[in-house]
Amino acid sequence: MIGRILKKLGLLFRSLRARIFIIILVVGIVPSVLMRYGIVENYEERAVDNRITTVQNQLMILANHLISNNYLTNYRSEDQTYRTSKEVINAELDMLSNLYEGRVMIINGNFEIIKDTYGISEGKTIISEEVIKCFQGENTAHYDADNGYIELTTPIVDSTAQTDKNASAAAVKGVMLTSISSESISSTMVELSRKALILETLMIMGIVALAIVLSVALTKPFNRVTEAINEVREGYSDESISVPGYVETSHIVDAFNQLLKRMKALDDSRQEFVANVSHELKTPMTSMKVLADSLIAQENAPAELYKEFMEDIVSEIDRENQIITDLLALVKMDKKVQDLNIVSLNINELTELILKRLRPIARKKDVEVVFESMRPVVAEVDEVKMTLIMTNLVENAIKYNKEHGWVKVTLNADHQFFTFEVSDSGLGIPEESLAHIYERFYRVDKSHSREIGGTGLGLAITKSAVLMHRGSITVSSVEGEGSCFLVKIPLIYIAQ
Repeated sequence: MIGRILKKLGLLFRSLRARIFIIILVVGIVPSVLMRYGIVENYEERAVDNRITTVQNQLMILANHLISNNYLTNYRSEDQTYRTSKEVINAELDMLSNLYEGRVMIINGNFEIIKDTYGISEGKTIISEEVIKCFQGENTAHYDADNGYIELTTPIVDSTAQTDKNASAAAVKGVMLTSISSESISSTMVELSRKALILETLMIMGIVALAIVLSVALTKPFNRVTEAINEVREGYSDESISVPGYVETSHIVDAFNQLLKRMKALDDSRQEFVANVSHELKTPMTSMKVLADSLIAQENAPAELYKEFMEDIVSEIDRENQIITDLLALVKMDKKVQDLNIVSLNINELTELILKRLRPIARKKDVEVVFESMRPVVAEVDEVKMTLIMTNLVENAIKYNKEHGWVKVTLNADHQFFTFEVSDSGLGIPEESLAHIYERFYRVDKSHSREIGGTGLGLAITKSAVLMHRGSITVSSVEGEGSCFLVKIPLIYIAQ
């Protein structure tokens, strides 16, 4: 059960809609969360700084009053004037303490606490790092968020005692150690955090809704593409699909339409191939049946007629056998799993051997065969299929040539490829037929091809063998003047 749920979740997160939803959610939620913490933290920092600045200014004013009224030296005096000024200053200290819900202690130069607004530490001695630093002329401020207070030290400076720049420490006569409550800041932070949380929740809800809407809207064109492809797959339609939307969907649709066009072309080619095969195989069978029926119809046919008809029947059988052999060779080459028997071969010697076999055929038509080798060529090829390529091209150049014509075979190579070029002075190929000559059973001139012979599969087999070697084959031709086939194959076989 758990495994199934995890599997479904895995499929969900692999879907485009889920990914878009998650991306929008993360992009939206993370900034909102950071914003909430940023607002709260920023408020706390600014509120504490403002509180410290405000209180410190008031303490500096009180410190000046303490100096001007000799509070540090006359705090025990019973003189009426000093008692009055002391009471005024004590009232100011108490008022400050009550205003900020805090505590103020006045420390003289002997580190003795001479005034405590709480009234519990007067007469005691206090020595702390903050107090010592303050006596050295350094103000300190410490915020304790856990306990909810701010502690400040303010130097009580006698400005008249400063005679030079380095006398500031000597001019510090006392220290005001103040602790004020930060509860109001904490309360405000709680309220601010609550409101920020509400705002964040509303933003998250809005972002979730937006993520759902956008994920559906952004994936809708892809869903339409899927539906259109499914219709084609189920056979309800074979027309090109059109899904206007994004550039990405347009690219997918264009690629699918190209694939569909290719599939239609392959299907048409398959149907044409089946029709051609049926026709090519049926023609010899029809001829043999006509010949056999003719013999059967004649009761006393002479032996010479029997021999002539039987020779014709044997010729038709050979022709049918050649068609079947070529078809099997082509089918084998179409199988991608077929392995080539790659060997390092001297192409010059192979070409000489093939031309030696074909020159007797050329002499019958009075066609001169010339071989021109630019350099020695050794390549990694399948010897059988390379022989097939060269034989088919040279044999075609001889068969479809004029009497007293010529065939020129040129072998050349560079550092990556070798080229095998066959040019002739033959019949040539019409321009409109150049794109179809590698199709199975395609014939440029069916009547003339029938006289010459062949199955119409030679160039299809040749091209398949060339492609198996990761090579290329091109043709240029002028009708009535001749043709030129150029085969280009890597010197080193590149495995798939």
